[in-house]
Amino acid sequence: MTIGVAGAAIASDLKLTIVNPKNLHDPSPNGYSTAVIVPGGARVAYISGQGGQDGTGALSPDFAVQVKQAYANLGAALAGIGAAPDQVAKLTVFVVDHDMAKLGVLTESVKAMFGTALPAQTLVPVPKLAVDAMLFEVEAVVVLK
Repeated sequence: MTIGVAGAAIASDLKLTIVNPKNLHDPSPNGYSTAVIVPGGARVAYISGQGGQDGTGALSPDFAVQVKQAYANLGAALAGIGAAPDQVAKLTVFVVDHDMAKLGVLTESVKAMFGTALPAQTLVPVPKLAVDAMLFEVEAVVVLK
């Protein structure tokens, strides 16, 4: 569905502002930012949860492989809407049976995709996802230029 808004002003510089207040613990070593400010006049897109399915729909039983594939899928979804990783304002990740060993895998993957422009992020431990073999899912809120 495409919706047009008459008279909507679009800012020419839609750069996200990352905020990590000095009086809070620095979350960047863990692969996220405390807050991200979206500029006024921005259009926002929502990317549905991307799992670790490959192009054939197959899921590896390995958590790290699924995470890497899910972020590749997120990259493809971003490209499909004409966006890049630095336009992601917020991630929500869902992890089956989360533990601290998985946190290292997640941090490595998010830093590989986003570098130092780390989006705000929430990790939600869950007992199960939509497909039994899914171990990880990531959804995104994106600012479009």
